[in-house]
Amino acid sequence: MPQFQTPYAQLDLIRQPEQQNDPLQAFDAADEYLLAHLHPQALASDTRVLVLNDNFGALACSLATHMQVTSSGDSHLGLLGLQANLRRNQLPLEAVNFVQADQPLQGPFDRVLIRVPKTLALLEEQLIRLHGQLAPGAEVIAAGMVKHLPRAAGDLLERYIGPVNASLAVKKARLLFATPEPKAQPISPYPSQYALDKPALQLVNHANVFCREGLDIGTRAFLPHLPKHLGKIRVADLGCGNGVLAIAFALGSPQAEVTLVDESYMAVQSARENWASALGDRPATFLAADGLAQQEADSLDLVLCNPPFHQQQVVGDFLAWRMFQQARAALVKGGELWIVGNRHLGYHAKLKRLFRGVEQVAANPKFVILKAIK
Repeated sequence: MPQFQTPYAQLDLIRQPEQQNDPLQAFDAADEYLLAHLHPQALASDTRVLVLNDNFGALACSLATHMQVTSSGDSHLGLLGLQANLRRNQLPLEAVNFVQADQPLQGPFDRVLIRVPKTLALLEEQLIRLHGQLAPGAEVIAAGMVKHLPRAAGDLLERYIGPVNASLAVKKARLLFATPEPKAQPISPYPSQYALDKPALQLVNHANVFCREGLDIGTRAFLPHLPKHLGKIRVADLGCGNGVLAIAFALGSPQAEVTLVDESYMAVQSARENWASALGDRPATFLAADGLAQQEADSLDLVLCNPPFHQQQVVGDFLAWRMFQQARAALVKGGELWIVGNRHLGYHAKLKRLFRGVEQVAANPKFVILKAIK
């Protein structure tokens, strides 16, 4: 595994979740470019630096012993990556203060280093939350690989921070420099909402929620086929997003004990608010977590899942396969995993490798709903 070498540190970094012989790095040229720009400034050790969307901690780990570093992002896997990489490089965990994306920041900050996220709504919300958090003379720098750096990112920086200058591209990476200027307190357009007819729900969606503007077509295909009228069973909505699957299921099974888990803090925040709106004070468990990794073995009767097919910019079925493995471990014998997936992904064959029985519940030309029995 190549090491991450910068003027600040030489680090051994891993991605999360770990996988053997991972061909992907936990850093890229945009991280290198950003740190190379920062180093000649010879910033003092009491400089307060905010790092946003530092995927696996490459930036925060590099700066941890040089400045006062706060890292903030919406990925629990990102936090686990930061913590793993601090330990891996013998750096104290307390060297970096982590703030979940759904929590307020505590400025003022002298430098803000931003890895531009895939979801520009998240970037917009983060820039809105920077209002009043910048110290005099602060510098805001966004970085990304050119192929993942849309013009709209610069437009958002200009709208909420100030004039923007772009660097030349180096190793296919680019930096955007925003000069803060006085602006009125912005009004956030988030969370957004949309309504469902069946079941009749009004759903709140914070900035980084998948399909924030409307129900995704996979979930729409899944909803009419959810199991109903089940008794006091233990159920998890794995990768819950805004919680719609769990809520629709819970409405049809009033005695079920439901856990909603996602690796996005904003998804869990949305799910909690939507559950309260639809089901009042009915108890449920909400977790920002690495799927069901911490779930006790043989502790669930049913798992519902609309698995993701990407992690940040990386597309693949690694996360889905891992979720299937986690579900199998957490289910009791005879327990069931219900999923929806694109037909072409071949989940039926994958599930057969883990479960003793796999049945097709329903299908349309694009999606298939499967039930896997442990």
